Amino acid sequence: MKSRMTGTFRFLALILMSQLISGVSGLAATSGSPPNIVLVMADDQGWGDAAYQGHPHLITPELDRMAAEGLVFDRFYAAASVCSPTRGSVMTGRHPNRFGCFSWGYSLWPEEQSLAELMRSAGYRTGHFGKWHLGSVQAGSPVNPGAHGFDRWISAPNFFDNDPILSDQGRAIQTQGESSMVTVEKALDFIDHCARNQERFFSVVWFGSPHLPHKAADVDRAHYASLPVEQQNFYGEITGMDRAIGHLRRGLESRQLAKNTLVWYCSDNGALPRVGSSGQFRGHKAQVYEGGLLVPCILLWPDVISQNRRVSGRGSTCDIFPTLAEIAGVESLVRHPLDGISLAHVIRGEKFENRPDPMGFWNFPSPGISTPSQVWMRDLLTAQNAGYEPLQPDRLRPDARYIQNLHDKAFQSGHSAWIHGSWKLHRIQPPQSDSITWEIYDLENDPKELHNLIDSVPDPLLTRLKTELKNWQANVIHSVNKNDYLIDSGKPSE
Repeated sequence: MKSRMTGTFRFLALILMSQLISGVSGLAATSGSPPNIVLVMADDQGWGDAAYQGHPHLITPELDRMAAEGLVFDRFYAAASVCSPTRGSVMTGRHPNRFGCFSWGYSLWPEEQSLAELMRSAGYRTGHFGKWHLGSVQAGSPVNPGAHGFDRWISAPNFFDNDPILSDQGRAIQTQGESSMVTVEKALDFIDHCARNQERFFSVVWFGSPHLPHKAADVDRAHYASLPVEQQNFYGEITGMDRAIGHLRRGLESRQLAKNTLVWYCSDNGALPRVGSSGQFRGHKAQVYEGGLLVPCILLWPDVISQNRRVSGRGSTCDIFPTLAEIAGVESLVRHPLDGISLAHVIRGEKFENRPDPMGFWNFPSPGISTPSQVWMRDLLTAQNAGYEPLQPDRLRPDARYIQNLHDKAFQSGHSAWIHGSWKLHRIQPPQSDSITWEIYDLENDPKELHNLIDSVPDPLLTRLKTELKNWQANVIHSVNKNDYLIDSGKPSE
């Protein structure tokens, strides 16, 4: 007969078990359970477009409070210098050129594994609210948010202004209110549904502000009455977005969800020319210099991030996917090669001064695809009210399907860059030209990229960086030629 545990043995076993549990590494052990997740993204907010970054005019009390309480990345990069590609990098953890998202208006290929699909496999209920810009928002489209893993979505095909018409899972709806606040209200409705059903949620909140044309609400524009009208509206849109972020935070707090909810805020590209601020950095939106890529970034997760920290290590929007995969415990389900790395150890509190892996950037010379959200959504609302569904192909799947098997010389066009340690190498080749310009900067001593050291850096270093960039771009071409997807079907990749 099996002997029973004595009280002493049971006590010792409990002690041993508690020691084992306390030694378990990982975020789940720290926080008690994997967190709810809210990804917040601004549209065209530059690195310096916030009061906490030292802007002389902007009023952003909610972002300032986040920066005072959370984890701030001083050097956080958008994967691309324009919107759709960066959003695709968040959804995949991959450089957007790998799936043909070369510029604004391109879609996220159906073959890609999306972050929403990954989070759903980890038991999350998934929602998207606001700007999509990775394909259609019509029902039945192969590239709408629902086709990419979102259980609930109220979205726009591109940026949107106040009183927007949005797509409620394919059905056009007229909303009322300041655009960022409308977006947050829809997200909170989703969060309420998840809370009632005791479901862990993954919510993407992508604002349409402060994208042109700038049309701030009166209450937000009034703060800047002494400034020129253009600045009143631009700054007012950022303040309106800030106000909506505060509403989101208070909504989480009042629902007692804030402590174990990870809120990750950033922008999709660098500062707008003229009105935007890139801080001290060179360049602006659509450029591969630092001012076109660096964006504000703050993380909140009170259960784990218990006090304010600022880190100098370089992060990227490509890192969001692998970080959340680790936090949710589903790294083994990732199907395709990633360009991002997990920053979970940074969230846990480890120092992060030097990024272990290089980062590649590449503005491939491909024009954007027009995606006039206001026109398309008004047409959709009119058509649906009349009892039919418009089926224009360009509105159902705008993408790069016409690009077939890029040859090896494709990487010789465009403006690419490679950051390895503090070195940033630029390769600039205009379309239809054999002329190549090389630039290299030491970002540690020259963060403004003012002093091109191409004639003074040691030749072994320059050769190594050029080779790394060339090999990375060749690997990206391997992906855009759809070789990665052969792995999904059980066929060997080249």
